[in-house]
Amino acid sequence: MVRKYVYQWIKRDPVRFSNLHADMISARIGMTLEQYIWRSLKIALTIALLFAAVGIIASAFLTLPALNEKVGITNVFNLQMPVLLNTLYPAEYIGVLIIVLSFLIGMYLGYTLVLKLPGIEKNNRSIKINLTLHNAVAYMYAMRKGGAELMTIFHSLSDRANIYGEVALEFRQIVRDADFFGYDVVTSIRHLSETTPSEKLKIFLEDLLSVIESGGDMEEFLSTRVRLYQEEARFEQKQFLNILSLVAESYVTLFVAGPLFLIIIMVVMGMTGGTAVLQLSLITYAVMPIGSFIFILFIDLLSIKAETTERYTTIKWLHTYADVTIVPKKNEEPLFEQLKKYDRIRSLIEHIRHPLDSFISDVNRTLYITVPVAVLYIVSVFLRVPQYRDFNVYLGVVDDHIIIALLVILIPYAIFYEIWSRKVLGIQALVPDFLERMSGINQVGLTIAQAIAIMVNTNLGLLSYEIRRIKRDMDWGANFTEALMRFEERVSTPTIARTVTLITKASEMSGQIHEVLSIASSDAKMSEALKRERMSEMFIYTAIVYLSFFVFLFVVAVLTTQFLPILADISVEGMPVSGALSGIGSIPITTFGRILYHACLMQALFSGLIAGQMGESSIAAGVKHSCVLLLIALVTFNFIIV
Repeated sequence: MVRKYVYQWIKRDPVRFSNLHADMISARIGMTLEQYIWRSLKIALTIALLFAAVGIIASAFLTLPALNEKVGITNVFNLQMPVLLNTLYPAEYIGVLIIVLSFLIGMYLGYTLVLKLPGIEKNNRSIKINLTLHNAVAYMYAMRKGGAELMTIFHSLSDRANIYGEVALEFRQIVRDADFFGYDVVTSIRHLSETTPSEKLKIFLEDLLSVIESGGDMEEFLSTRVRLYQEEARFEQKQFLNILSLVAESYVTLFVAGPLFLIIIMVVMGMTGGTAVLQLSLITYAVMPIGSFIFILFIDLLSIKAETTERYTTIKWLHTYADVTIVPKKNEEPLFEQLKKYDRIRSLIEHIRHPLDSFISDVNRTLYITVPVAVLYIVSVFLRVPQYRDFNVYLGVVDDHIIIALLVILIPYAIFYEIWSRKVLGIQALVPDFLERMSGINQVGLTIAQAIAIMVNTNLGLLSYEIRRIKRDMDWGANFTEALMRFEERVSTPTIARTVTLITKASEMSGQIHEVLSIASSDAKMSEALKRERMSEMFIYTAIVYLSFFVFLFVVAVLTTQFLPILADISVEGMPVSGALSGIGSIPITTFGRILYHACLMQALFSGLIAGQMGESSIAAGVKHSCVLLLIALVTFNFIIV
């Protein structure tokens, strides 16, 4: 019933939600306006109830006797107050008001935030489309140069969303409108230009329509746009780096300097007894990890990550000799069973024969070994540690071994990931030179296969080995496309995937693809330049994360070694039973020290992950930073601070 009234309210004034509807279409939300607003109201109501619960807790403090002594503003003018305020208990009146205001504020904030989400998603999609548009246009140019029709190009590009990402998903809208809704190509392109979140793609589509309607040279238009977008990509990444810099500074301020300031306050508050231990525990075990996790998600939402790509293959039914009579033979079932068993254990045998290569190609395989080892280590520790009556003593013995077990998992992962990363980065850095030489060889009239045979004798460092493997695959019967796809599977990075896709599609369309190779070379050069620029720009923030952690560790070490021992040695004789210093004798010094140590460990783990995500666009790249910082904290508190 309520839902029906909400739908009627929306239909009564559709102009009010026109901007929201446009943002939903551009963000590809996948639901109607009425459904989204109804869901927004339910989410807002849930948030309002949570705010009301917080308001109840906050209003409870107003009923404390300590706060009831002085509530409100002193009536220095002796004004006559309303009878309602004289008869009603002021604290209860204010408490009810706080609960109502909390509910209304929560409702408003929740509803407003959910309505803003489509706009945020629209902006994020716009950034991702802009950063990969030049790759998609280069692919379109390669197909057009081979003589492909425009709709065929859109079909091919939309099928490769696993490689070209959001921009391919946008062109999938053209295919949908043409195939399912019966629109012609021009109408489908115009509809996408009206709904796409990217202003850059909108301008490209409008110019493409002008070329189509005027009968211009499509090939020349696409070639010009590829080079133009490659130049614009540097400026767009500069904008992205400015946003990332702001996020990095916010993280250091909120979750490094902020918790450090609060920790100092909590330790000083511990002098009065109070609930400082509980508050310090909330900061260490809740605020720091949850806040860091939110920042990780936020950076992941903003940035163009080191995304994974997949190559989809199609199983073909080989029926060339379908007319040949097949004579079944008996007693062959055991042979087929043996083949199945061999296929099942072949990969395992290969991993056993070359374990390091297996871990480098897929670093997640290290977890199959390190996680069981870490679990066995923790179990053995728990079995051997005596059951101390004091929980602080027990925790002080066990927590170091938990960190050691965590390092057992993280260190091998970080090592093999770094080996793989350096190998891949080395290959990607040589790809522009490889493509440029291929373009020169193809330009003089040789085929791509012949160019590969010539390139075998060149010295391109790490890439030379892969070129020889490509040549070997071709010698053993694979065509050029299959050999390049195997190369893509071995390296498995977005840059290589897009380059291989571009070259293979161009070679299928035409034998002379030197212009396409030249564009792919300049695109790879630009990608490498942008990558180096990002790493150099974000290196300073990685250094800031390290410096912030060292400051955090130093301050905590000073509190642990200089401040807490002094409080422990203070005699309680002669102290007043009430007042600011009445709780000194009840200060849990050991508990404070243990929580401060855990705060440093939390800071080390999450700061390292965020440093890797900002500097190298990957949380996995931050594992090595986390390992270094965890080792520093572990050594500092166990061998330096005694």
